[in-house]
Amino acid sequence: MSLAIGLMEYKTVPKGVEAADAMLKASDVRLLFSSPICPGKYVSIISGEVDAVRTAVGKAALVGGIFTVDSHVLPNVHPSVIPALTGTAEFEGVEALGLVETISAVAAITAGDVAAKAASIDLLEIRIARGLGGKGFVVFTGDLGSVEASVGACEKRLGEEGGVVSSSVIASPHRDLVAVLL
Repeated sequence: MSLAIGLMEYKTVPKGVEAADAMLKASDVRLLFSSPICPGKYVSIISGEVDAVRTAVGKAALVGGIFTVDSHVLPNVHPSVIPALTGTAEFEGVEALGLVETISAVAAITAGDVAAKAASIDLLEIRIARGLGGKGFVVFTGDLGSVEASVGACEKRLGEEGGVVSSSVIASPHRDLVAVLL
């Protein structure tokens, strides 16, 4: 099964909720996130097989009409993206830490996918939009070389599009920082 993620963004909450309902009824997809975000928009994120996600996103765009701000389908995402996005990622401990802040929610999800495919890292969290002014960020861990490679891959892939706001690599994060972040 080829896993995809679909993201829809709307100008208004009522149209966003209506379109989210239409997505779920149009196709066999799983709702990962559906909520108001900064600054006064509404976002829904779904997952499923590529064709099902494309069908659902297409239906949501029709229902959203002029209130649709953006829609994306990210096909063939790394399996660790969804747990990082839903706060259910499992990991064995933190080594080096990589952080990538992005200009948008879809860029954050893309960064997580790029990071996971670039090197042997564990995605810890992909946070989108809420309390971030519409931006997003990704946090991951692994050995220092892998973390540096993943941050570099994100900067290369998303930097060309202006998608990366900032990034950092922390070679040996303090345990108190790790406890607060995660």
